[in-house]
Amino acid sequence: EGNEPGDSTKITYRELLHKVCQFANVLRSQGVKKGDRVSIYMPMILELVVAMLACARIGALHSIAFAGFSADSLCERILDCSCCLLIT
Repeated sequence: EGNEPGDSTKITYRELLHKVCQFANVLRSQGVKKGDRVSIYMPMILELVVAMLACARIGALHSIAFAGFSADSLCERILDCSCCLLIT
């Protein structure tokens, strides 16, 4: 479910697995590997869940910065975590 009361999406486990595997392959193609740190800066949408699960699937650590963060706050979090990739 999204931020708005009527905003929701239904997805099967098979569809979710397919999306997660696809995105995990994208992360691998960008050079992300087990133990790397990735920042995710997205609103509450299905793709946020896919990105988190894809990171977990390849063994990358993820840090979520919700969309309300300022640019300075996001920058500090990325630098503190030594992230190798930002997903927006």
